[in-house]
Order: sequence, then C-alpha cells, then structure tokens
Amino acid sequence: MNKETFIHPSAEISPMAEIGGGTKIWHNVQVREHAVIGHECVIGKDVYIDTGVKIGNGVKIQNGISIYKGTLIEDLVILGPNCVFTNDPYPRAFPAGWEPVPTILKKGCSVGANATIVCGVTIAEYTLIGAGAVVTRNTLPFSMMAGNPARLRAFVCVCGRELRVADNKDLHVGFECDRCGRSVSLIFDIRSPLPAPPGGKHVDAPQTDSE
Repeated sequence: MNKETFIHPSAEISPMAEIGGGTKIWHNVQVREHAVIGHECVIGKDVYIDTGVKIGNGVKIQNGISIYKGTLIEDLVILGPNCVFTNDPYPRAFPAGWEPVPTILKKGCSVGANATIVCGVTIAEYTLIGAGAVVTRNTLPFSMMAGNPARLRAFVCVCGRELRVADNKDLHVGFECDRCGRSVSLIFDIRSPLPAPPGGKHVDAPQTDSE
C-alpha cells in the first residue's frame, strides 16, 4: 500500500513538481517546477527546493535549507539544519553567461548543520560532513570531513561511527566498526591530490566494499 503524501497548508508546491508517496513537507516549504522528490522523504520548515532539483528516497532535509538548480541528492541522505549549497562559482548580480554547476550527494551521506557545499563537488557514499565544514573538493567513500576547508579526519561506518583500521596491506585497507560490527574495505589508487588518509598518501578510492 502506498502511503499518502503530507503537505502542510503553508507550503507552496508547484503543480509541475513530482512528490513521492509517504513524503512529508512541512511549514513554509517552497518546491519549484520540475523538482522531483522521492518516497518517504521529510522536508523540514523553511526549505526551498529549486527547479529541476532531484531528490531520492528516504532523504531527510532539516530546517532552513535552500537547494538550488543542479543539485542531485541520492537515497538516504540527511542534510542538517541551515547547511548551504551553491551553484555558481562566479556569482554576479547582472547577466554574465551563467550556467548552474552541478553538485552530487551520493547514497547515505550526511551533511552537518551549517556546513557549506561549494558547487561542482561529489559527496561520496556514506561520507560524514562535520558541522560548519566548507567542502571544496570531492570526498572519499566513508570519509569524515571537517574544517574550513574540509579535510579528511577519519573513515566512518554505515552507522556513522568512526572505523578502526583492522588490516593494512599496500593500498588495501580493511576497517571494522566497534559499534555495529560491520567491516569496510577500501582499495586506494594513487591518482590525484585528494585528502590524505591515515598514513599520509594522497589517494583516490574507486573501489569500496562493506559488510
């Protein structure tokens, strides 16, 4: 059985927007034309969702967030209160050949309160962005990023707790979670100067496995 969608009477929803079943939209939310919101989402008070934004299933968007054109949010993402998204690296008040620069938030990632996501980056699967961080570059899967600019601080589990290194062989690192017992395996490929993991090497991580 499909659950009914709840839309608060104060919300302004374009008739050309798509809202999935079971989604709840609260006070003073504005959803623009051609925006797509998946099933079982929660859209908090005073949220603005721009035209063409795509939001997956099971996403939680807390109060006071503006999500602008060019943003893609995959399933099971949570956005903390008042986090900020941009879509223009060269903003001007007058016409200057502007085109939106896309931002992608991958499945299961979390963005802390008041964090800023500069446009053009990809937040990888299950990344945890700390409160107030300013993210200016792509993140690694399962990474915990904090600071201004945001830097790699640790790796985290699907449950959000910090992972412990259990096995480290060359570019293959195995992690375990003392909280839930999951294991995560990362295979690093040295390509470009991304944030350094424990050990100090700059790496890219195209392959991940979790159990």
